[in-house]
Amino acid sequence: MTATAEDRLKDLGYTSEFKRDMSPWANFSLGFTYLSPVVSTYTLFGVALALGGPPMIWSFVVAGVGQFLVALIFGELVAQYPVAGGVYPWARRLWGKRWAWMTGWVYMIALLVTIASVSYGAGPYLATLLGYTANVGNTVLCAIAIIVVSTLINYAGTKVLSWAAIFGFAAEIIGALVVGIWLLVDNRVHGLGVLFDSFGAEGSGSYLPAFFAAGIIGLYQYYGFEACGDTAEEVKDPGRVIPKAMRRTIYIGGAAATFACLSLLLAVPDFGKVISGEDADPVTNVLTTAFGPVGYKIVIAVVLISFLSCTMSLQAAASRLTYSYARDKMVFGHRALAKFNKKRHIPPYALALAGVVPAVIVIASMLSTNALDKIVSFATLGIYLGFQMVVFAALRARLKGWTPSGEFTLGRWGLVVNVLALAYGVAAMVNMVWPRTPDAPWYDNYIVILSGVLVVGIGLVYMVIAKPFGNSDAAAGDAVPDSALQAK
Repeated sequence: MTATAEDRLKDLGYTSEFKRDMSPWANFSLGFTYLSPVVSTYTLFGVALALGGPPMIWSFVVAGVGQFLVALIFGELVAQYPVAGGVYPWARRLWGKRWAWMTGWVYMIALLVTIASVSYGAGPYLATLLGYTANVGNTVLCAIAIIVVSTLINYAGTKVLSWAAIFGFAAEIIGALVVGIWLLVDNRVHGLGVLFDSFGAEGSGSYLPAFFAAGIIGLYQYYGFEACGDTAEEVKDPGRVIPKAMRRTIYIGGAAATFACLSLLLAVPDFGKVISGEDADPVTNVLTTAFGPVGYKIVIAVVLISFLSCTMSLQAAASRLTYSYARDKMVFGHRALAKFNKKRHIPPYALALAGVVPAVIVIASMLSTNALDKIVSFATLGIYLGFQMVVFAALRARLKGWTPSGEFTLGRWGLVVNVLALAYGVAAMVNMVWPRTPDAPWYDNYIVILSGVLVVGIGLVYMVIAKPFGNSDAAAGDAVPDSALQAK
């Protein structure tokens, strides 16, 4: 890190304990493997295709554009505030302690649930690779195994994490290209025209609601770029490196995800069977047909590397956020969570939390039907809510006079991009919580918004009773050039 950037971190009130072993390539790979085009596509392909038919692929374009706007705002923030933990320290400087506390709380819970969702999604693939039936019990055991291995990699330190992220990126991008090209060349059964044909997925009504419902696959795809900023204290020259890594994560990850989805779509033999529910696992059926039993297991092994890399990157992001949160004494157990292993340059207890809580969520999922859909839906809502709390705080600060002053700024376009990013995020969250199963019990129909309200409600109660936001005298609200706003 340059002297100027090091001085900036000190000016922000922090002396980093992290070792700056993460190269620009590794920082990008961390964001890419967190975003993981294979994980999102393979996890939700069947669900999205059943809900919206082949045109669901266009949700990748819509979500990609929206999240690219968010990534631009985050690029400005990390350039000015290169502090570990991402959204929490950014919200702290943009608005104040209370807003930062709630932003960190929502995002921390969402990250832990996302780790559970990714590991749970990997469970059936690992069970199949090992020769077991992918029932609920085996899926849960395999998911926990993924979490354990990922945690051990993170415990090895930043350098090992960096190499693992680069390896995960290489395996995922090569695997996605090889599988996709093979499907397009040797197993394609449809032309591009099917991308504009719903095959009756909408039933007797308008197609738009069906497309919005299927859009969960696009919404689930485009986050992970913020992990580049979570490790800001482990990267040299973060003000220049990280905004570029965030944007590349969107470009390359989005293109890879769209390509993976396209190759699968054009190889599905009968869309009607998927939409009717007769073909409940089109990914497995397509890959088995294309590669045979042995080839399918090889493909699954590559897919599992993607799931493992994604889990690993998520844990890295969650542990850095938790550490940053605890370093400012903003959460119960902060003394333990803020401890730092100087030999490995990691926060060990924060990492342990990022392993134990997702494992508990995975085990608890055995009590629910359609557990994966519910976990994914809440995880996505929580991440988007955490994002938009920062985007809203940035817009508020900008309107009050904040001018981004890091190495990356949007200049005169900043206000327009900020407004559009917020509009996209709010629309996306409304789409996520919209009730779509009127025949289901009310609590099942509103499970996503209820879970979001529960997390925010618990946070508010804790905030009122314990007042954790007042434990630290670290600067807050100082982005706005008005001393009256400081530390509020």
